[in-house]
Amino acid sequence: MALALLLAVPPAVALGVAAAGRPRLAGLAVGTAGVIFTIPSLALFALLVGPLGLGTAPAVAALALYSVLPVLRNTVVGLQEVPPDAVEAARGMGMTETQALWRVRLPLALPVVVGGVRVAAVTAVGMATVAALVAAGGLGDSIFAGLRAGDETQVLAAIAVIAALALAVDGTLALIERGLRRGR
Repeated sequence: MALALLLAVPPAVALGVAAAGRPRLAGLAVGTAGVIFTIPSLALFALLVGPLGLGTAPAVAALALYSVLPVLRNTVVGLQEVPPDAVEAARGMGMTETQALWRVRLPLALPVVVGGVRVAAVTAVGMATVAALVAAGGLGDSIFAGLRAGDETQVLAAIAVIAALALAVDGTLALIERGLRRGR
C-alpha cells in the first residue's frame, strides 16, 4: 500500500498542478482517472496479472491506479480554491508564476491535497485485501483462509485488523491534514 502511494502521489499531484488552470486538461485527467477508479478491484487485479504476473506487482499497480483519482481531484480543487487575492499579492511582491506556485498556491492547497492522499490511503488499505487473490499476500490471505476453513473467528479477526489499520492510517493523515490547516 505504501509503495502504491509512493508511485501514485507524485504524478497525480504533478498532473493536478498542470491541470488546475486548464479546464479541458482537468476534465480529461479527472475523467480518465475516474474511469479507472470505477473498474471493480477484482477485474483490475485480473487485468494486470497478464502483463505483470502473479504477486505484488499487479497488486501495487492496481492500488497505485486506484490512488490517482482522489489525489488528482483534490490537487486540482485545492489549487482552484486558493484565494485569487493571495496569488495577486504574490505577483505584487514580484514573484514569478513558479515562485507563486511553490510559495503560495501549493502551501495553501496542501491540506486539501493531503485530504486526497488520506482518501487514497484508506481506499488502498481496503482494496489490498483483494490482492491475496493474485498471490500478493497480506491480510486478505487470512480472510480467504478463514472463509475456506469456515472459521468465522479468523475472518472476523482479519477484518478487525484491517479496519484498525485503516483507522490508524486515516487518523495519522487526519492529524497531518489538521496541522496543515492550522498552519495556513
